[in-house]
Amino acid sequence: MSAQQAIELISFKLCPFVQRSVITLNKKGIDYKITYIDLADKPDWFLKLSPLGKVPVLKHGDEVLFESAVINEYLDEITAKQIMPTLPLQKAKDRAWTEYLSQVTMNQYMLMVAKDQEAYEVQKLALIEKLQRLESTVADNGYFNGELFSLVDSAFAPVFTRLQIVKKLNGGDLLTGLPKLQKLSLLLTEKEYVKNSVVSDFEQIMEVYLGKNESVLVA
Repeated sequence: MSAQQAIELISFKLCPFVQRSVITLNKKGIDYKITYIDLADKPDWFLKLSPLGKVPVLKHGDEVLFESAVINEYLDEITAKQIMPTLPLQKAKDRAWTEYLSQVTMNQYMLMVAKDQEAYEVQKLALIEKLQRLESTVADNGYFNGELFSLVDSAFAPVFTRLQIVKKLNGGDLLTGLPKLQKLSLLLTEKEYVKNSVVSDFEQIMEVYLGKNESVLVA
């Protein structure tokens, strides 16, 4: 299949897994169209495309892919200057940490939609433990692996984007005492390919969503 065929990403505006793929598209300078759906009212055409009924879904010509990690590796492989390492061991490590970050992402979501302070504190403790593990793993300087941006960074940036919102909503700075993650957060969230990976009114939409879910963050 030619990389020149039209690429369309089907998305939900608040989904961190979609954001991973948008970051990869932006970072690699790939032309694409993005289509937003409401996950609370999924259109029939989307359900026919997505075996799991989840976003992101990537359409490339007549072909369809799902799951952000799969989509990101595919986008990397069909374009020049590949981000994934070539050495099998490092590639496997990157895949493993990307999966770990999926667990971090879900933990963070549960924290953000916690309906009372007790539930929030439980999720906060679990999330901080995961972040501490990442602090001991991330490179001292640069990106997750060091000098070069990787698909692990595509998976990490959405976490940092949401941690900034948690902090603004007085949920506390969960990166306190984690200097390497603080540096990585600043590095990634200032990149245009990360800034442009969410809609312009992302924070406002997120606050409305949290309010509808009776989150303690907006109580």
